Amino acid sequence: MLRKFIIYFILSIAFIVTAYFSFVYYASYSEGVRSGQLIKFSHKGVIFKTWEGELSQGISGAQIFTFSVLDKDIKVIEDLKEQEGQYVKLTYIERYRTFSWWGDSKYFITGVKKDKSPFNK
Repeated sequence: MLRKFIIYFILSIAFIVTAYFSFVYYASYSEGVRSGQLIKFSHKGVIFKTWEGELSQGISGAQIFTFSVLDKDIKVIEDLKEQEGQYVKLTYIERYRTFSWWGDSKYFITGVKKDKSPFNK
């Protein structure tokens, strides 16, 4: 009887952990686009190296959008490296939660396009 209980308990815990990780991995909270000047993009971390960046969305950096990029998105990483300091339009997915090996932010960039700055007319 106790053996059955322990087996069911372990299976229940394994199911809950699997469901949680599956939800975090596949579910997204929102999707959208942000525009601004790409002011920072770096590969940082001690144990887990992640790609992190900042987008200035206002004059004098009044509003900063912080984001992460997954290692598998090589094209996005290369595009961001090339566009640093430029005005860009970023397509992103916002997740409910994140893993420490994915990045510091819950906003993940999926696309980059060079854009025209509204401040330079």
